[in-house]
Amino acid sequence: MKAHPDDFEEIINLAVSDKQPYSWRASWSLWSCMVENDRRIQKCLDEIIEVLPLRGDNQQRELLIILQRMELNDHHEGKVFDICVNIWKKIRKQPSLRYNAMKMMVEITKKHPELSQELKFLMESHYTDSLSVAANKSIARMVKGI
Repeated sequence: MKAHPDDFEEIINLAVSDKQPYSWRASWSLWSCMVENDRRIQKCLDEIIEVLPLRGDNQQRELLIILQRMELNDHHEGKVFDICVNIWKKIRKQPSLRYNAMKMMVEITKKHPELSQELKFLMESHYTDSLSVAANKSIARMVKGI
């Protein structure tokens, strides 16, 4: 990407598409070369959020990492929060995906404290028992101040 910055839009298009394994790799590449609140991605937020629940675990994780680096408006935050709740509740999903979904929910809850009760409900052992000890400790630290 550094050598060919003109291809940035092409990598965004590939990152939201469903051409595996290239799409999830493009998603990974995208967040590794973007800047915080990248204006080139800002115009694609609706599309990223729209396809997020439709993609596989690896691609969802990478798209969430992209969204974590973006400033979302209230409308986007509401949609992303709901998607993350659905991901989190699926205890058979990859722990790294669920971790990033929780991370996103915590960040949104910091801006919207009225969501804290829902977040506390999602911390019940039913949802956390399938995670590693390290992941549980990290999530507990994230949620601690909320």
